Amino acid sequence: MITLKIHLIRHGATDANYLGQYIGCRTDLPLSPEGLNELRLLRDDIEYPEIERLYSSPMLRCRQTGAVIYPDKEIIPVEDLREYDFGSFERKTAAELESDPSFKPWTSGRLSAPPGGEDNTAFIKRLCIGLNKIVIDMANDGVRESSVIMHGGAIMMLLGTCALPHRRPVEWTSENGRGYSLRVTPSLYHKSGAVEVYDII
Repeated sequence: MITLKIHLIRHGATDANYLGQYIGCRTDLPLSPEGLNELRLLRDDIEYPEIERLYSSPMLRCRQTGAVIYPDKEIIPVEDLREYDFGSFERKTAAELESDPSFKPWTSGRLSAPPGGEDNTAFIKRLCIGLNKIVIDMANDGVRESSVIMHGGAIMMLLGTCALPHRRPVEWTSENGRGYSLRVTPSLYHKSGAVEVYDII
């Protein structure tokens, strides 16, 4: 039975990360100089997995991260893995949104989307579609190990939906440049949609 290894890695830090802003798919920020430096130091400090193929969210911060960690690999963009659409919350901090009547219902899960933003169910669905495309691509081409550069919230929501062991999305947090390693058996994955998390990067 074929087993694939897929490593989900969060992109490096942007200026907005340091400011605590909600930055989604509407703002294509680059990595900050500090974020780039932190990523290079991390690359020299830990052993990132040896891979055959590199996938990424199409957003600049993810593509830049892929180029730092795997400079010799071609980056294959996966459109469905782009960041969440925060709607009117874009570029604002939690402190700035405290008086917004939609903010607390959204953070508590009682509101499925920010005003003008993406529905959480639709977000999870497209992330699963993106992962499914990667699994099919790897299986069809005989690729056994790959990395995927993604967004922190996207990793949380994806693993909160399909990962074993089962955990809430907030329990799948990762720091910039870090992430999780998955084992995926294509035949079982297409039946159950489940993946096994076996390591932390």
